[in-house]
Amino acid sequence: MQVLSLMILGIVGLTLLVYTILCALGIMPWLTFEAQFGDYTYLYAGHATQIGVTTLFLLLFFFIPSQSRLLALERSHRDFKISMDDVARAFHVCHTADRSGVFTLSSEFDAVRERLTYLRDHPDLAELETDILTVAAQMSQQARRLADVYSDERVARAKDFLRQRQAEAENQQARIIEAQHSCREIRKWAQQIELEESVVASQLARLDEELQSALPALGYSFEGFDAPESTDEADPDAKTSRPANVVTMTKPAAE
Repeated sequence: MQVLSLMILGIVGLTLLVYTILCALGIMPWLTFEAQFGDYTYLYAGHATQIGVTTLFLLLFFFIPSQSRLLALERSHRDFKISMDDVARAFHVCHTADRSGVFTLSSEFDAVRERLTYLRDHPDLAELETDILTVAAQMSQQARRLADVYSDERVARAKDFLRQRQAEAENQQARIIEAQHSCREIRKWAQQIELEESVVASQLARLDEELQSALPALGYSFEGFDAPESTDEADPDAKTSRPANVVTMTKPAAE
């Protein structure tokens, strides 16, 4: 009924406000009646009554937000139960602060109290009940060893180390790719040189064949020659004999 009353109050107040504004603009007619007090007659009593009632409802508008918050608070107290989502949210906030090194007290009681005070002053947890904050503070105190191991400083140092290793791996990968590219260039170059050498060898062989076929037509030929033992009586002009590895060209018979 309270919620329904607030809704009716809001609707009636808005309606009166809009209607009064339209009356002031001359679009809608004013409430008109005369009132007499003693010997004096008020001709515009309807106008005054309409404006007064509208002002009263506008003043009542300021109580609607506070009354809504009060109803929500009563409903939350009436239907209160510990929600694991709320506990998890409060624990996450407390554990994050613990990892950042916010809490410094070592005693168990002092540590829980310090965490509970931090959660109560946190702006994002103002709507949570004290029991939920107490449970989250106790859970955070039990997980303080975990928060110390995975503190922000150690996590940042581990990330820096992994980032350096990743950079080294990327550099090694770049060097490997460059070496593979160089190997492919060298292999391609060697194949090109072998191809050029094979072309030169085939050209030399073809040139030798052409020369072998052209010399007989000119009356020349390549023959191996073993020089006989020379004597002064047989050839007085020959002073030395030709070595066996010299190839001579025989003259044609016509010559």
